[in-house]
Amino acid sequence: MVKRPGGELSGSTRKLKRERKLTPADFVREFAIGEKVAIDPKPYYKDGKIPHLRYRGRVGVIKEKRGRSYVVEIKDGGKIKKIVALPIFLRKVT
Repeated sequence: MVKRPGGELSGSTRKLKRERKLTPADFVREFAIGEKVAIDPKPYYKDGKIPHLRYRGRVGVIKEKRGRSYVVEIKDGGKIKKIVALPIFLRKVT
């Protein structure tokens, strides 16, 4: 028998694929600085890494644009963390 891979996200990303397909509009989304967004990981690996699934659903504020990505500042417990994510991994919060 072949042993199942035990990578960090090997089982979790398979579940993400069932959620919904990515559209071209997801890749060209624009966000303003200071806007509230939620981190919403999807299985897309071409342009870099997916945000870790521990931050899934976390709401943060966009601090800056870095290339095609955005820097999102979230509060994790008592610490403030900065996550660099592509716009396909972010969604607006009203």
